[in-house]
Amino acid sequence: MSKRPDTTMQDQQNDAYIAIARACLKAINQAADDGRDRAEQIQMVYQAIDEAFQEQFEPYRQQLRDYHSILQRIASGGMSAQQMVELAEAAVADTTERDQDDPLH
Repeated sequence: MSKRPDTTMQDQQNDAYIAIARACLKAINQAADDGRDRAEQIQMVYQAIDEAFQEQFEPYRQQLRDYHSILQRIASGGMSAQQMVELAEAAVADTTERDQDDPLH
């Protein structure tokens, strides 16, 4: 879920709920169409919910990992006050998604 400057937090939350609901409906429809027993159908839906939640929240988990790393660098004491300010400002201003191999710092 990418952050867009023109969307509000509520819009982002609604987008996440819609994506999760779509994944659930897709799993329900697939389970009903392929003749699985009830327990398998329920498990498919649970799996779809879990996967959709994981997908929607991964950007937030990455952001938390980035902030944790940034705070560790600041806490290490090896930076000037100006460097700490610049790093903190860059972290707060950052709204792009990154993968784990491309940290902010």
